[in-house]
Amino acid sequence: MKAVVYKRYGPPDVLHLEEVDKPLPKENEVLIKIHATTVTAGDVRLRKPDPFLTRFFFGLFKPKVSILGVDLAGVVESVGKEVKLYKVGDKVFGSTFDFGLGAYAEYKCMPEDSVLTIMPKNSSFEEAAAIYFGGHTALHFLRKGNIHKGQKVLIYGASGALGTYAVQLAKYYGAEVTGICSTRNLELVKNIGADKVIDYTKEDFTQNGETYDTIFDTVGKSPFSKCIRSLNRNGRFVRSVHLSLSPILKGIWVSIISTKKVIGGVAHEKVEDIIFLKKLMEAGKLKPVIDRSYTLEQIPKAHEYVEKGHKIGNVVITVV
Repeated sequence: MKAVVYKRYGPPDVLHLEEVDKPLPKENEVLIKIHATTVTAGDVRLRKPDPFLTRFFFGLFKPKVSILGVDLAGVVESVGKEVKLYKVGDKVFGSTFDFGLGAYAEYKCMPEDSVLTIMPKNSSFEEAAAIYFGGHTALHFLRKGNIHKGQKVLIYGASGALGTYAVQLAKYYGAEVTGICSTRNLELVKNIGADKVIDYTKEDFTQNGETYDTIFDTVGKSPFSKCIRSLNRNGRFVRSVHLSLSPILKGIWVSIISTKKVIGGVAHEKVEDIIFLKKLMEAGKLKPVIDRSYTLEQIPKAHEYVEKGHKIGNVVITVV
């Protein structure tokens, strides 16, 4: 089969299309013919790697895993003899993160009890592939921020893969949502449900006198101290995963000296979450935003684009 492989850390050109062995499913696995995957900011960080601590988990001097790619959507081609949840021909989508990555390829074996489920009835393969990484991360951190009806929530980086889901999910839970983005993305963020949109190139939201129950920084670029001051008395400042020590120590200190909380960490994957996101999409409450689509051969170009940090929503790879 064809797969995009990397054998050393570095820029996008370390990624090469190669012929590799097609996997065979074990007794409890399904073999998926991949139709679509994505290139995420997480993929870019693993390729570089960034931060340096990533090396302690994915290979100190060279990558332990040679094929990147977390999200996938495709068709079950064969099943192991113990598999009961899926049959040949089922359209499925899910995450490979806990099972060796590997979605930058034509095929992938997954345990039937992994983070995998039947695709939403109203989605294409490209849309299904774009649901989980941003969707489950947004869901995890909003829940940790105690999202509920009537909250005032600010989403920093509202036009990105994580941010577009955070806006939609916060609205689903009944929050009043303010989105922060650049000028060109104002209409997009309004259209996916934000009650108010602030152009960060023209206005500093920390200077307008507004305070929030939750500030969710999806890109790690908001001013820490100013965000803390913009929280209500029991507010929560939520940042998606950052492995550097400084934000962690700052968060601990704020939580000790005040009633405000700083929340971070890793979004642990659960099959219940992918089923929940699927149901929201089928109900019309959630829609992936897709910026660009590339072929498998064009993954290095997709990495170049994502690394610039200006993508809108998701970047999708069409494998079939």
